[in-house]
Amino acid sequence: MYMKFADMEPAQVYFTMIQTIIPRPIAWVLSENAQGRYNLAPFSYFNAVCSDPALIMISVGKKPAGEFKDTRANIEQRRDFVVHIAHREMLDDMNQSSATLPAEDSELEALGLKTVALEGSRLPRLADCRIALGCECYEIKEIGGVPQSLILGLVNGVYVDDAIVSQDKKGRLKIRADRMDPLARLGASEYMTFGSIETRVRPA
Repeated sequence: MYMKFADMEPAQVYFTMIQTIIPRPIAWVLSENAQGRYNLAPFSYFNAVCSDPALIMISVGKKPAGEFKDTRANIEQRRDFVVHIAHREMLDDMNQSSATLPAEDSELEALGLKTVALEGSRLPRLADCRIALGCECYEIKEIGGVPQSLILGLVNGVYVDDAIVSQDKKGRLKIRADRMDPLARLGASEYMTFGSIETRVRPA
């Protein structure tokens, strides 16, 4: 089967892309609204794009009525945000945080999620997440026909739970993916939990 995107509606293209570009990491983004309350939402159009400077990318669509999503508006207005990498036990909370709420409401309050201070950040992090990246807005671009908001975030620092850290044979810091047990996004309503680790040394 070959599907030519030029012959398909955008919704069909989207549904095909999210089922073929798999698995995708999930950015669980905490931002702050104009009332000082915290917004929390997951995005799977997300990845690292540069290490000097340290940049991540999140692509954010619009609400059904066409206005900017709260995360995009908050980041544009307040500039800083925190990206969490959720693990298996947080799947239900993360999924629930994707519900559309009024801009002034807080998903953290609705779900009863606790926060703690994040070093180097004005904003807190989720207390139960094992990885949190303290970010600030580097640039926002609008792309595509919707358009999507392509948010580039400068990562100022990262919190890593000591329980998922070890050292490799050279004495370097190693974040243990098996202990992290991250979630990944598949198509439709499907997620993937952590599986086996296959190791291959990159050829010279």
